[in-house]
Amino acid sequence: MERYRYRHGDSSIHGYEVASKKIDVQFADGTYRYSYMRTGRDHVERMKELARRGEGLATYISRHVHDAYEAKV
Repeated sequence: MERYRYRHGDSSIHGYEVASKKIDVQFADGTYRYSYMRTGRDHVERMKELARRGEGLATYISRHVHDAYEAKV
């Protein structure tokens, strides 16, 4: 799991892990898997980009894919 490096201070996201068709996002209450199958390719790819940039991932999740995760892992 890679540490999420939010550029503007604190974030509710602690870390993330990217794979070809998914992203796992670690919050204080656990890790959530967002996948092509459940969340959609476009959303997952955008989330990967935001995670790598260290900017806007928590906001994107809350606005666009909040409950569209595949599993809590």
